[in-house]
Amino acid sequence: MTESRDTKAADDEVCRRVKNGLKPERNGLAKSLYPRPCHERPSKNRCHTAEEEVYAASYDGRLYSRPFIEYFEETPMMVAVLTYMSYGILTIFGYVRDFLRHWKIERCHIASEKEEQKDFVPLYQDFENFYTRNIYMRIRDNWNRPICSVPGAKMDLMERATYDYNWTFEYTGWVVQDVINLGSYNYLGFAENTGPCADSAAEVTMKYGVGVASTRQEIGNLDRHEEMEKQVARFLGVESAMAFGMGFATNSMNIPALVGKGCLILSDELNHASLVLGARLSGSTIRVFKHNNMQSLEKLLREAVVHGQPRTHRPWKKILIVVEGIYSMEGSIVRLPEVIALKKRYRAYLYLDEAHSIGALGPRGRGVVDYFGLDPCDVDVMMGTFTKSFGAAGGYIAGKRELIEYLRSHSHSAVYATSMSPPVVEQIITSMKCIMGEDGTTIGSERVQQLAENTVYFRKRLREMGFIIYGNNDSPVVPMMLYMPAKIAAFAREMLKRNIGVVVVGFPATPIIESRARFCISAGHSKNMLDQSFR
Repeated sequence: MTESRDTKAADDEVCRRVKNGLKPERNGLAKSLYPRPCHERPSKNRCHTAEEEVYAASYDGRLYSRPFIEYFEETPMMVAVLTYMSYGILTIFGYVRDFLRHWKIERCHIASEKEEQKDFVPLYQDFENFYTRNIYMRIRDNWNRPICSVPGAKMDLMERATYDYNWTFEYTGWVVQDVINLGSYNYLGFAENTGPCADSAAEVTMKYGVGVASTRQEIGNLDRHEEMEKQVARFLGVESAMAFGMGFATNSMNIPALVGKGCLILSDELNHASLVLGARLSGSTIRVFKHNNMQSLEKLLREAVVHGQPRTHRPWKKILIVVEGIYSMEGSIVRLPEVIALKKRYRAYLYLDEAHSIGALGPRGRGVVDYFGLDPCDVDVMMGTFTKSFGAAGGYIAGKRELIEYLRSHSHSAVYATSMSPPVVEQIITSMKCIMGEDGTTIGSERVQQLAENTVYFRKRLREMGFIIYGNNDSPVVPMMLYMPAKIAAFAREMLKRNIGVVVVGFPATPIIESRARFCISAGHSKNMLDQSFR
């Protein structure tokens, strides 16, 4: 699965890296990285060795108008061994505790069948719950923390305590105030309770109410819905757009309406669960290419065109490439210029999920298409969410007018889902106008610029301190590697003691030896806040 490393460095020009990929494999070895001149790297007059840093450059530099810099460092062998040992020890103790629970020596809190139901097909799969009750429960206090304020640059947390090792929690009545929020997707800081967005949403609530109680196709289509969709299309530079009340359902319910049996979906291996679910529900054939690896994608495209469908060898009805703008666990940015070039060469369609990139990338905040200076018409299906940069809820599909008209009558989300709440719609309209400068101010453009500066500064400080971080230099999603399971809990708890709220992620959401903390930078963060997180 992995390629061997080329450890020979050319004289002064090129430091060779591992070839054929961007994402480190599950065993920690890096793959698919291309050589890059040393003088273009942030090094101190020398080439870093392969053990120190994995550095990704573009495969075809002619397609890029700006440097494309991404960092992926392989897991050190000793760290990988110790991590596997940690999980092994936890597993052994888990089986010991399960033995004690079976003989009623230790109390079991996990849900299980009643005695009279033992002969039934099991409702609760014991093996599937093993990880939850024996490993996750040890560090469960680091998730689902209730907040009692706006999730802005700072937030308030409700303090809770546990007396049964995280099986249940009790609220103490105290509030942890002014916690620096490094976990929310509030990229542009529009998740706020003051300002023009909040005022507009409050005004619309007084006029329209909170709920619509109908679908768009019945009597739930408000004038604000129409205006929002026109605003989205104008913002993205496409012919038409339509909105949905849930970002997850935007992917999972619309992909089945676009492709079906006899179609081929080429999906990035690190695509979001909503994209994976939508692909499976469509009934299409699914083939997965290595993360952000254009050689792997082109190989699958070539095979699809040459061989066609299995057994019959008939041409595929459609070939749909599914990628994300920013990958939320890796912090990497899709190599969109290369994807578009391959899409045109092999006459495939492109589905681009901009959930994390819309508003957060590009000089105008128009997403990854704006970031690379590309034509929006080259993307067949543009998808995004309003839950992050716009501080609202829901998602959108945008593209040609024929595409949108087709989805209005064929998408399950459009036909059966209740209309979006009016104050949520108004939040989207107002924040989008702010970004576009149509509100008569420069607040939106200033926030886009501030987010870019905060992202570069935060990543730079982490690298200077010696932390291993993943992703693109311009991505506001910043994964910092922790590796060992014990560090997941220790890091999150110690950060909270310092009034800093972070998100930690481990197996099975990541490969078993790649547990990490994931920071999400916001335009609302001041330099002082970011500096405080390093103390």
